[in-house]
Amino acid sequence: MIREDLRNIAIIAHVDHGKTTLVDQMLKQGGTFRENQVVEERVMDSGALEKERGITILAKNTSLHYNGVKINVVDTPGHADFSGEVERVLKMVSGVLILVDAAEGPMPQTRFVTQKALEMGHRLIIVVNKIDRPDARVNEVIDEVLELLMDLNASDEQLESPFVFCSGRDGTSSLDANEKGTDLKPLFQTILDQFPPLEVDETGDLQILVSSIDYNEYVGRIGIGRIERGVAKQNADVTVCNFNHKEVNTRGKLVGLYEIEGLNRVPCESAKAGDIVCFAGLDKINIGDTVCASSLIEPVPFVKISDPTVEMIFSVNDSPFAGKEGKFVTTRHLRERLYRELLRDVSLRVEDTDSADSFRVSGRGEMHLSILIETMRREGYEFQVSSPKVLYKDIDGEKYEPVERLIVDVPENSTGPVFQSMGERKGELLHMTAIGSRMRLEFLVPARGLFGYKSEFLTDTKGEGVMSSVFFEYQPYKGEITRKLTGSLVAFETGEAVTYGLYNAQGRGLLFIGAGTTVYEGMVVGVSPKEGDINVNVCKTKHLTNTRSSSSDDALRLIPPKKMSLEESLEYIGDDELLEITPLNVRIRKQILNGELRAKARAKAKQ
Repeated sequence: MIREDLRNIAIIAHVDHGKTTLVDQMLKQGGTFRENQVVEERVMDSGALEKERGITILAKNTSLHYNGVKINVVDTPGHADFSGEVERVLKMVSGVLILVDAAEGPMPQTRFVTQKALEMGHRLIIVVNKIDRPDARVNEVIDEVLELLMDLNASDEQLESPFVFCSGRDGTSSLDANEKGTDLKPLFQTILDQFPPLEVDETGDLQILVSSIDYNEYVGRIGIGRIERGVAKQNADVTVCNFNHKEVNTRGKLVGLYEIEGLNRVPCESAKAGDIVCFAGLDKINIGDTVCASSLIEPVPFVKISDPTVEMIFSVNDSPFAGKEGKFVTTRHLRERLYRELLRDVSLRVEDTDSADSFRVSGRGEMHLSILIETMRREGYEFQVSSPKVLYKDIDGEKYEPVERLIVDVPENSTGPVFQSMGERKGELLHMTAIGSRMRLEFLVPARGLFGYKSEFLTDTKGEGVMSSVFFEYQPYKGEITRKLTGSLVAFETGEAVTYGLYNAQGRGLLFIGAGTTVYEGMVVGVSPKEGDINVNVCKTKHLTNTRSSSSDDALRLIPPKKMSLEESLEYIGDDELLEITPLNVRIRKQILNGELRAKARAKAKQ
């Protein structure tokens, strides 16, 4: 049977190229919202973190209608760290919109997601977005996209993919690069023309591949996936199996069945092959599982998700301030929360360690793990994490490490410092292209070489540089990289930081805290420009005598402290430091808090 009334598509692109904004306009013009309905911007970014940062973290499903055809749309993340989300949702769709910024052109993540779509044999529509930008260079970007497709060994059919030119913000599209258009009808029509109707088997036994998982307190775990074959009916008896894990074989019932209409899940009695549905009632359902009719148990092959490249140790907070600010502070809380995250995030790995209080958490990059940390912090969890480390592989007795493809876009006069930094970090230049008054440089650099580089990069380029990276491959170990040439200013005692103590300490380096901040022995309160740590007493008060006037403290002028964000703190911490995470504070601390014990440990390590 051919489903003329249905198309399943995904929108993939590099971060900030305008995917979610374009979906907003598609929903408005596809009749999902009333004409007079007030709708917030980037309505698909539903999480608080997504709204704050302006990035998509989790893939989202929605639908719209055009000319009697239901178009299921999956809005995917643009950051390489969430590429596990992209890989699995591509299994649900039969066509892909590749969105490219009219000024920036194809970027690292564009290459990554396009390669995945090509490998799966999907048909493509190339959407050149933001054509109304003053620095748009549409014709050059078309050439760059075609070069990328040839570079990725696209088929002849994929190379002939149609181009649509859009302004996602204004909701316009056109098939002519020199015209802006008035609405998104050319884009909708191209979707119907380019992506053929689904050919499905409605009479066969039920088969649903689970590509996403959600959780609801009332109905428990909710599976989301496309019906590959047959008809799904509410209260139907089913069997769960898995192509990669033959031991999975459990029976259950589809208690709740929902179709996606716009931004809502609408209960339904049944759904046909080709539809994307949500279902409840199967408590142990996982991503990659196949829900089958019990009469024919046949799992669907599932894409192998790429392995993590970075790991951190998450452990229970044991600082002097432990338990004062968090709601969930015990090992049991931490363990349950980390293992619960595995149900949603296919790119994450969690393992127990030798210590009962610590867990090894591996992900696709620093941002991937920092988003998890920030989410847990907002939920009321209190814990501590170690500095990020890359995961090495042993291949034929040789040590291999993950290498990233890094693209930087910088002003011409900033290329010198970038080349110097890349040389120190074992970076290898691939391409160098002039784009107007700016230069685009492409490097292959070890993943560990990028730890802590972002803040240095912004300083080197005076805040005008743009950098992005994506995992490339594992290559032989490149040798030692000097990571941190600075030391830390470490609090000497527990108490409250006062102006007099801070004034004396600020001559040693840049402080992270201001007056009135409570500190403990071993807490890092600033950075020293020299190598090696310096103990400072920020709680020191002036000894009072009758010869000093009470107003003499007014002359002390403190330099404003540097407020460290979570990402900056993760980039900063060294191997002997930890990051204490609580709902109210993010503190950097030494693993060994006592100064004498720390000095003995250093001396022992040198022997």
